[in-house]
Amino acid sequence: MHDIIIVGAGPAGLTAALYAKRSGRSVLLLEGETFGGQIATSPRVENYPALPQVSGLDLTDALVSQVTALETDIDVAKVTALEKTQDGFLVRTEYESYAGRAVILASGVQHRTLGLPEERGFFGKGISFCAVCDGALFKNREVAIVGGGNAALQEAIYLSAICSRVHLIHRRDSFRAEQELVLQVEQAQNITLHRNSTIIALAGEQRLESLTLRNGQGGEETSVAVSALFESIGKIPANEPFASLVSLEGGYIAAGEDCKTSCAGVFAAGDCRTKQIRQLTTAVSDGTIAALGANDYLK
Repeated sequence: MHDIIIVGAGPAGLTAALYAKRSGRSVLLLEGETFGGQIATSPRVENYPALPQVSGLDLTDALVSQVTALETDIDVAKVTALEKTQDGFLVRTEYESYAGRAVILASGVQHRTLGLPEERGFFGKGISFCAVCDGALFKNREVAIVGGGNAALQEAIYLSAICSRVHLIHRRDSFRAEQELVLQVEQAQNITLHRNSTIIALAGEQRLESLTLRNGQGGEETSVAVSALFESIGKIPANEPFASLVSLEGGYIAAGEDCKTSCAGVFAAGDCRTKQIRQLTTAVSDGTIAALGANDYLK
């Protein structure tokens, strides 16, 4: 039995493992897909303190090296269920089960994508899911953002202060966002609105260079030259395996800034929990808080 089992090896999970091991706890870190999570695909990170510029992959490698140097137990396996036991918790994976006295859930989220066959090839090469993270990379260049909710319009406004022009693409005639945000994007001089439009193709040699749009009313197709596409069409939390044990709100694990869930001994860190801001630095902060909280719980 491990003292702490951590589900997810993104920045939150890796930081939690680092702090838990330094607290003298036995730790098992489980990851079902990619170490580093979303940040691993970012070509350049410029908003992490003390590291003016680093690739997401290099940052992930450094974090993993720190954790493995502390002799953390690691297994690559997708978690399928979490159960309460008399002695603690049982974490089930596709292949076997692990017992732990406390659990930190750092399962992250998945971004909804357009579903185009060529899309994945442009991840980190023009396609981004975070304007705050990557917007500065495209200063004074022409970019696009797809989406129609508050997040999409807020990012369009943010990008309009950095980029020469922002193409805001939405498949419907009206936006779902608050009216004040709608007014701001409509009045912005360098935001071009493409209502009733869907992206049907992406093109570029080494990086994204253009989008093909189809109008939903007339069916006309147009090509738009851009240096980047920011996708803001929703996120999918991967918290179903934990729903029988911890409370969820809109798919996210209900947990405050102390990272405590509705089940004593289970903590949630990073993008998978209910929170207003989801950034690399807040994920690392959550990992720290969750690990120290789990350590206190075990005492």
